Amino acid sequence: MTSNEAERRRWNDEGWTAAWPKREALTDAVTPYLIDALALQTSERVLDIGSGGGKPTIAAARAVAPTGVAVGADISRPLTELATRRAEEADVGNASFCVADVQVENPTGGPFDVAMSQFGVMFFDEPVTAFSNIHAQLEPGGRLVVACWQSVERNPWFFAAVNAFVPPPPEPAPGKSPTGPFALADPDRTADILDQAGFGGVTRTAHSLDVDVPEDSVFEEGQLEFLGVAEENLPAARDALESHMARFRLPSGLVRLPLRFQIFRAAR
Repeated sequence: MTSNEAERRRWNDEGWTAAWPKREALTDAVTPYLIDALALQTSERVLDIGSGGGKPTIAAARAVAPTGVAVGADISRPLTELATRRAEEADVGNASFCVADVQVENPTGGPFDVAMSQFGVMFFDEPVTAFSNIHAQLEPGGRLVVACWQSVERNPWFFAAVNAFVPPPPEPAPGKSPTGPFALADPDRTADILDQAGFGGVTRTAHSLDVDVPEDSVFEEGQLEFLGVAEENLPAARDALESHMARFRLPSGLVRLPLRFQIFRAAR
């Protein structure tokens, strides 16, 4: 059975990934927190898991320059191409990117001193297998630092109401786990996954911040059809989306969103 099959389809859909730069307005504010937690040193080799458009990878590459390197790995070819262009345009020569599913594949450039991720590790359908593979790619004493969301209840910007208008997701196949933005929201479950994967010294730090961003960084109408909202349900879904976002709007035309995320640290 192919690993992360549903996520491979999602993140290689050109319609979905074309909107990614808009989404980054929401998550860019988290990058400084992640980089600070990484405490990177010159000459370290860094693996960024689920590197997306590459901004955190590029930030890590700058932190370990001139002799260190950062390698971004993602299952999305379109986003990997975007990340590669960005690194070239920014003249960050020690950042590179590859299309890889880190649940089952080993990106070139290892072993690594550090494995990092900004909202990229919640999409593994076999999380223990995935983190075990990440563990194996680290040097002895290497460290893992990942940012993921706290619960959906603590992130009210997420339009959970859309679930009433889309077909329910299929049950995971035997041996698979549900994936999605909040798959690692439970701190105890996440710590247990890391423990099963061989990591030690697991710690968690919760963070809260508010960001002012364009409304389409969270949701836009085109996503309703992509998510499978039937044509006859589009008016009701649009009304629900309008009602949901109204509470966050500012006179400036932006929306102010409360972000609640957590950073886990662990060591090999």
